[in-house]
Parts: sequence; structure tokens; C-alpha cells
Amino acid sequence: MPGVSIQAESNPFSMGQNMRIALIGASGRVGRPILEEALARGHDVTAIVRSPEKLAGLDVEIRRVDVLQMTALMEALREHGAVISAFSGHAQPDVLDYYVRGMRSIIEAAKLALVPRLLVVGGAGSLEVRPGVQLLDTPDFPEMYRATAEGARRALHMLREERSLNWTMLSPPAQLEVGPRTGIYRIGSDRLVVDERGQSHISLADYAVAMIDELEAPRHERRRFTVGY
Repeated sequence: MPGVSIQAESNPFSMGQNMRIALIGASGRVGRPILEEALARGHDVTAIVRSPEKLAGLDVEIRRVDVLQMTALMEALREHGAVISAFSGHAQPDVLDYYVRGMRSIIEAAKLALVPRLLVVGGAGSLEVRPGVQLLDTPDFPEMYRATAEGARRALHMLREERSLNWTMLSPPAQLEVGPRTGIYRIGSDRLVVDERGQSHISLADYAVAMIDELEAPRHERRRFTVGY
């Protein structure tokens, strides 16, 4: 599928623009690569997590906060230049309900804390595979990921209804995989990005590159975008 090719190393904003960032879910599968990318570029990161021990040994401020405790979350988000949410409900018994409640709390906390910008890790399920058909609604969508994908789709609806919050959602391709950081990826909007073999994928490291690129040089304020190889 057509897309814009981006090489992170050529981004003039990629180094030297120190920013104070609050990263929700910094110890998770997606959050940890984002944390590492942000730190490598010299940003000052506050890691907001439920299990601080997972980040032991890192030179980063850590705040233990339950995202469902909106007042505590709001206080943790204050005085940050941006918030990145890599919030996930994978470990919860009712993933969909927990995710939706958590995202609602994050959105409200970000607004009350007067955060200039909220960037959200989205899902691939709400991306179109053809006009009018989203990946989540195709017959072969994996059942084990359905609740999370539906939660992310609802979160996108919530964000699109916001009138005051400056938000961006970055939806991954169909597969987020362990792999090298190349710094090169392609950008799409609401359509799944696939390569010449019809595969939709990106490494966790390059997804993190795309997220921090967007943080440093905003191109998708108040809208969703996606990336892939």
C-alpha cells in the first residue's frame, strides 16, 4: 500500500529538544521500547506504572499510579510537556471494561492536568483493510485480541469526540514484533499499511521511533495515524 517513507535519523528534531514526558505503562511490551527511545534522545521521562520493580536500575523517575485513580493520575501528569499512554488491560479478567475505564480516566486526567499533548498507543483493529471494513470486523481476526482491539476502537471514538484535548493516536500494523531499530517506516492514516508481500508489520523498536518522531515533530494533531514497513 502507498505510504510516506520516514527515516528517523534525518529528522532535525530528533536530538537536543529535551522534553518532560509522562509515560503511562512504561514497563509494558510497547511502553518499554518507547521509554528506551525517549531516554536515548535525551528526554526527561516520568514512568507511570503499577509495578515500579519492573524498571529497577533505570535512571528514570518512577511513579506508582493506578490509572483508574483519576485524581492521583492527574497529579502525576501535571507539569509535563506531553503524556504518552501505552496503557493496556491485557492482564485483567475483563480486558474491555478495564481498558475503556482506564482510557476514560487518562483522557480526563490529561485535560484536568492541562497537559499540552496526549499521544496514545492505539490498536490495529480499527484500521480499514478495504473501504468500510475494519480489521477487527474480518472473519479471521484472532479472538484472543478482540477485547483489546475493541477497547482501542472505543478509545479512538472517545478521542475524536474531544474538543479541547490535543491528542494523537498511533495505531500499529497488524503485527508488532521483536526486531531491530532501523529508523525507517511508512505512514498511513486509517488504512492498514502493508508491504509488497501483503504483510502488515513493524518492530517494536521502530514503532517507538515513530511515536517519538511524532512527539518531537507533530504531524498528526487531533487525529489517528498508523505506520508499517
